[in-house]
Amino acid sequence: MTNTFKTLSPIDNSVYVERQFATPKDIQIALDKSEKAKPLWKEVPIIERDIYCSRAIDALLRNKDKIADEICWQMGRPIRYAASELAGLEERARYMIATARTALAPIQLPEKPGFIRYIKREPLGTVFVIAPWNYPYLTAVNAIIPAIMAGNVVILKHSAQTPLVAERFADAFAKAGLPEGVFQYLHLTHTDTEAFIREAPIQHVAFTGSVAGGEMVEKAASGRFINVGLELGGKDPAYVRADASLDMAVATAIDGAFFNSGQSCCGIERIYVHQDVFETFVAKAVTLVNQYVLGRSDDEKTTLGPLVRASAADFVREQIKEAVQQGAVAHINSEHFPLDHPGSAYLAPQVLTNVNHGMRIMTEESFGPVVGIMSVKNDEEAIQRMNDSDYGLTATVFTEDIEAGVRIGERLATGTFFINRCDYLDPALAWTGVKKSGRGCTLSTIGYESLTRPKSFHIKKIV
Repeated sequence: MTNTFKTLSPIDNSVYVERQFATPKDIQIALDKSEKAKPLWKEVPIIERDIYCSRAIDALLRNKDKIADEICWQMGRPIRYAASELAGLEERARYMIATARTALAPIQLPEKPGFIRYIKREPLGTVFVIAPWNYPYLTAVNAIIPAIMAGNVVILKHSAQTPLVAERFADAFAKAGLPEGVFQYLHLTHTDTEAFIREAPIQHVAFTGSVAGGEMVEKAASGRFINVGLELGGKDPAYVRADASLDMAVATAIDGAFFNSGQSCCGIERIYVHQDVFETFVAKAVTLVNQYVLGRSDDEKTTLGPLVRASAADFVREQIKEAVQQGAVAHINSEHFPLDHPGSAYLAPQVLTNVNHGMRIMTEESFGPVVGIMSVKNDEEAIQRMNDSDYGLTATVFTEDIEAGVRIGERLATGTFFINRCDYLDPALAWTGVKKSGRGCTLSTIGYESLTRPKSFHIKKIV
C-alpha cells in the first residue's frame, strides 16, 4: 500500500497535488508538540492571541490570488468566484477575534456577602479540526480561529481534495510568528483519522462533512467523554409565498441552489411555491438557469464549474434520471450544455417540477446543480413539506410580510431561518443544525462555549 495520495483536478482530471500521508512518527511528533504547547498557550493573554490570529489572516489575504487559483484547480469553483472565499474567511475570522474578549470573559455573579463567586472559561486543550473540500477555507476557519483565540491548540486534517489549504494555514500562522505547536496539520488516511480521534490529547473534534463521516467521528469518540461538533448534510428548503417579490425570490433562490455547482452545505435543494405564483416562478427560474455557462473553472466566462469528481456528478445524474422515470418534468435541455455526459464531472444544471417526497431528489442530499420545485396551497402545506426531511440546517421564506414569515420560521425544524435571503452564514449568529444536519455550534459568542469548559470559583472571605 502506497503512502502517497494524489489530488486530481476536476477541471481536466490531471494530478494537481501529490503528497505523503503522515507516518506514525509524524503523528506522534504532532501530538507531542501539541502537549508541550498547551500549557504555555493557555497563559497567553487574549490580546496577544488576537495579534497572532490577525497577522495570520493578513498573511492569507496577501496571498489571495494564488489561493483563489488553487481553490479553482483543487475543487473546481469558477475562478471568477474563487477569491470571494477569502472575503468570507476574513469576515468570520475578524468577527470571532473581535468578540473573543467578551465571549471568554469570566461570568460575574451577583454579590453575596462574605463570598467571591465567578465562572471562568477554560480552554479544552487540543482541538482536532476535520475540514471538507467544498468551502475549504470557510469551513476550516469556523473552528480554527475561535479554538486558538479560546486558548486551545489546533491540529487540522483537511480533505485530500484540498490539501494545500492546510499548508496555506500553516504558512500564514508561521508568518504571524505563532508559537510552535499551537497550530499544526496532518495529511491523514481515513483509518488514521479515526485512530487519531482516540488519542488521549484530543479533547474536541470539530467535523464538517457527510452524515456517514459524522457517524464515524461519534463512534471513534465514544466513551472518551470529549466534545464533538458535527456539521453534516442538508436538504435545505425555500418557500415562496404569494406575496413575495418574484424577481428577487427567483434570483436569490436559484443562486442559492446552483452556486458552487450546488455543492454547498446550506444550498437550496428544494423549493415550494404558492400555487398562485407557481407557473410564473418556474418560468423565470428556467430562464435564469439556462443562462449559466458550464465550463472549465479556469475560464473567466464560466459561471458553473464541474463537480468535485465524476462520481459525484454521476450520483446526481442518477437522481435526476430516477425522478424523471417516476414522473418528474425536466425543464433544462442538457444538450445546451455540451460538456455534460455520463462519466464526466461536468453536469448540466437541472430544474424539476411534478416532483414529490416519494422521490430521492426531494429527500436525499444531492450536492449538485439540481433543484426540485413543488406547488403548495398555503403556508400550512409549505411548513409540512419543509419539515418533512431528515435534515435541518437552514430554511428560507420569501415574503413581504415579515411577521407572517417569522411565524412560519418559528415552526420550522432548522438551525438557521432566513427571510428573503439564503445560503449565507453571518458570523454573529450561531451556526448549528438539527436532526441529521448535526449537533453543536460554531461562530457567534455561543460558539466559544463548545471550545471551553466552565470552571467555578467559590471563595469564602476570612474576616
